[in-house]
Amino acid sequence: KVPKKKERREPLPSHPGYDLVGYEGPMATQINQDIVQQDAENYSQVKMSLIKNAAIAGAMGTIIADLFRGTEDAALYFLGALSGVAYLFFLGIKTDTLGSPDSKLGSNVSNARFVFPALVLVGVALKNMMSGDLNPVTTPGIFSTVTPEQFASVMIGFLTYRVPLFVSQLTPVLSESASDMIPGSAAMAVRLAADAKSRGVDVSALDEKANDGLTTVLLVSGPESTGKTTLVNRLLEEDSRFVRPILVDRMVDGVKFEQKEARDEFLQSDGRFGLAKEGILQAAEKAMDGVDPAEKKVVVVDADADTAKKLVQISGARVIGVWIGLDDLEKFESRLKSKILSGAVKIPDDENEDSVLRAKVRQVVKDIEFGVVSGVFEFTILNEDIDDSVRQLKEAANYCF
Repeated sequence: KVPKKKERREPLPSHPGYDLVGYEGPMATQINQDIVQQDAENYSQVKMSLIKNAAIAGAMGTIIADLFRGTEDAALYFLGALSGVAYLFFLGIKTDTLGSPDSKLGSNVSNARFVFPALVLVGVALKNMMSGDLNPVTTPGIFSTVTPEQFASVMIGFLTYRVPLFVSQLTPVLSESASDMIPGSAAMAVRLAADAKSRGVDVSALDEKANDGLTTVLLVSGPESTGKTTLVNRLLEEDSRFVRPILVDRMVDGVKFEQKEARDEFLQSDGRFGLAKEGILQAAEKAMDGVDPAEKKVVVVDADADTAKKLVQISGARVIGVWIGLDDLEKFESRLKSKILSGAVKIPDDENEDSVLRAKVRQVVKDIEFGVVSGVFEFTILNEDIDDSVRQLKEAANYCF
């Protein structure tokens, strides 16, 4: 509680309660210099790749222009493309010096990149004026020194540097969209292969080592009021091969909890308990202490749709997804209404039971959409009969072994 002045209720600038014995200030974040060096190398590779690709695109464009428009337009296109490569090079000078003592100088030098296309056009205009009777410009106006065709050739050539930029941004989106169309573990395999390729790993060896070092996680997810928590509890009670993830307890380790909360490292948190990546990946291993090594343990995570979206993105996990649902939206509405009437759901002061129910039904629809189109879930259970649903969950869970 912050001490305040009695008269104005303003915070006191100094108070004995502020003194913390032995407090040495906030913990400094450790910087891994190896990662910094690797990032610098990656940046250099990306920069050189962009310049090289812009030069290649300009050369290809010049060849096409020569075939379809003739040598003169191709030459102007080439000069424009060359100015685009120079533009990228000088832009790199600015990014190279960001955050350094030379940042102001780098920024000033990089401003020269805007001059290159203008210099090409000035050169074309001077050539036209020195051509005498052969000057191709015949009409006054905005194009009184260069023709529209010459201007277009130079500017299209200059803007060619954007083509590889556009392609490099579009390729990951198309790759991700393609993997999203593949269901379940196949989609995860595609993502793993793409990640491995981006890090220079031999993708041809992935088939033999696809599961090496991966922790199997049984993800049980679904909308609110489907009974998924009851099913997970039954599975844990009746099958000792499955264990819960390790949660960070604020009351037991408050410093760790607040650090992870500040860094947004929790996949899920209710203010008291937080679920982090290592709590999932290490739970099965720790459960093996004092147990026969032949008895494999698998962590099972009871997650809402938002947590499931985060969980499938963590590295080091092989996810087996099970979606829990109901066969009718009216059943969702009925269960949610009963939950609200029982007082299990708090009604905000500015809302009523109907508005809260409508909001929850809308969220259920969004969650169902995620369950259908995400491709994360290999199994779907419609929880109408609890015993039959537990049986189906056990059958799905067997695929973890």
